[in-house]
Amino acid sequence: MPPSTATALRPLAILGGTFDPVHLGHLRVAWEAAEQLGAEVRLLPANQPPHRPPPVASAAQRVAMLRVALAGQDRLTLDLREIERAGPSWTVDTLIALRREIGPLRPLVLLIGADAYEGLTSWHRWRTLFELAHIGVLTRPGPSTPLPPELEFETAPRRAHEPAVLHGAPGGRVLAIAVTALAISATRVRALLATGHLPRFLVADALLADPELLAPYRSGPIG
Repeated sequence: MPPSTATALRPLAILGGTFDPVHLGHLRVAWEAAEQLGAEVRLLPANQPPHRPPPVASAAQRVAMLRVALAGQDRLTLDLREIERAGPSWTVDTLIALRREIGPLRPLVLLIGADAYEGLTSWHRWRTLFELAHIGVLTRPGPSTPLPPELEFETAPRRAHEPAVLHGAPGGRVLAIAVTALAISATRVRALLATGHLPRFLVADALLADPELLAPYRSGPIG
């Protein structure tokens, strides 16, 4: 076994969400984060998202879509712990469970979008997140919005400027990860399906190949 040091361990990064449905924007940012961090990346669908309305598709339906979308590659994997856990899908609970599993030394990275990071102070036990993991903030080209003062106070001393820094500690740093600007939203995909349009080039082709996968969002035949 390699030496028990954080630098000898490949980071584990997680990307949570409702994935209602999973689309190419989700998959692309996860892929780019995996490449930039040299990390194993897991997608974690939420059971009961505490910060947004309940998903349209059931947990089983969303998992089925994710399995199909992730087929044929091994860089991105699926983690069902939030689906299988009762109650709200608090991120802090997920990180606590993962930290117990991977031990105290392996770098753990929470991937979240820049907009979500700006609202981090509304998350359950948000300061504890820094104790459990690094945070990779997925950013797109364009001007950035100043962080709320309370969050900036926590972020400023933690900022890292290159992915290698995250390999040197199990958590506690904040890294901006530049990703491709794909302006795709699950809301738009659902709206297209609801009006009978085909969301080609917005979702994985494998989802379009099986009409039953996207059935929860359709109100009529697709033209």
